[in-house]
Amino acid sequence: MKYKLYNLVNYREIKQIQKLSDEEIFEIEVVGHVLPFKTNNYVVEKLIDWDNFKSDPCFILNFPQKDMLPPKFFNKLSKAIKSGADKSEIAHIVKEIRQHLNPDSSSQTHNIPEYAGEKLEGTQHKYKETMLFFPAQGQTCHAYCTFCFRWPQFSGLKEIKFATKEIDSIIGYLKNNPQITDLLITGGAPMTMHADVFELYIDKLLDANIPNLQTIRIGSKSLTYWPYKYLTDDDSEQILSIFRKITSKGINLSFMAHFNHINEMQTTECKSAVKKILETGAQIRTQSPILNNLNDDPDMWAKMWRKQLNWGMIPYYMFIVRDTGASTYFAISIERAWNVYREAFSKVSGLCRTVRGPSMSTVHGKIVINGISEINNEKIFTLSFIQAKNTKLVGVPFYAKYNSKAVWINELQPAFTKKFIFDE
Repeated sequence: MKYKLYNLVNYREIKQIQKLSDEEIFEIEVVGHVLPFKTNNYVVEKLIDWDNFKSDPCFILNFPQKDMLPPKFFNKLSKAIKSGADKSEIAHIVKEIRQHLNPDSSSQTHNIPEYAGEKLEGTQHKYKETMLFFPAQGQTCHAYCTFCFRWPQFSGLKEIKFATKEIDSIIGYLKNNPQITDLLITGGAPMTMHADVFELYIDKLLDANIPNLQTIRIGSKSLTYWPYKYLTDDDSEQILSIFRKITSKGINLSFMAHFNHINEMQTTECKSAVKKILETGAQIRTQSPILNNLNDDPDMWAKMWRKQLNWGMIPYYMFIVRDTGASTYFAISIERAWNVYREAFSKVSGLCRTVRGPSMSTVHGKIVINGISEINNEKIFTLSFIQAKNTKLVGVPFYAKYNSKAVWINELQPAFTKKFIFDE
């Protein structure tokens, strides 16, 4: 299949769009002014059930919905568009709305390290063992998820965008910080890069012979949005060869695959692409947030984990959706997230129980919900850190007062003490 991009400029060319009413099409365009909208012909033709598109998870995952914006913002922008406001006025309204959607979720910009006296832009060093690298050529995706917490990367918010081409500085930083064992190449989706560009980065890393670099991770949605990257694209064989180059060097290659719904696994192309990647010696680990209106169904999660295992992948994370962008549309309560996770977890064998969650990626680290308990006649949440900036906090249980409506850590209050352990 030859890649065909659809965005706000040309998406009306999709023949299935005629199934939508004029008002529904207008709603997509209003929300698409604020949250980035992009999809492709594989998603449109292979993944979406257009006979039931209103409830189809892949449609919701790609096409902006009216309720993804708070009503006051949607109404203000739609009124301006309908009245024929000029571009500068609409741009001003859009910018205002974006600033209210918490674009710097979990203070991502606080994690930029320094090297040789300068900030190493386009990288993050949030945890002791792991460094994130945002290659400039990979800061897009084959299609955009409507929940994506990195939506500012694609929305022109330059003060929050991460991107760099400075691989030599990254190598220097890795050598100066022997505690770092893992380099996560992320974005965007680095697998949107042509293999020629990707190979330049990888060759530099491998030729540097960094003794502490044990794992290279690649975060990508390409298995579900464009599996042809590993099958028939002009650089598919080259990409697989690069993967083999990494693993033959003795470095663990972990492909961090994003599967948000089992329907994304319905095509033979996806299954074939998974097989091709695994044949290079790479591991594939799967992850997704739990999302209202899309996948808050324990039976679906259990079936998806089982299918992923059967294909040779490792279920890895269930996240709680971050408090940014369209979070009011996708957020579910912490209690509901825990119950979905627990029920799904109970339906699979031990081999699927590698998955961890539900967890919140906060400014302090990844906080996992261990359960709901009762101590001294008080109902509480039991929590702990899977990963933290302060490694002394990892694995230490702490407690929050029960709140059935809380969807994020900032809505919880400490139980039995005045402060959470990370406030100390």
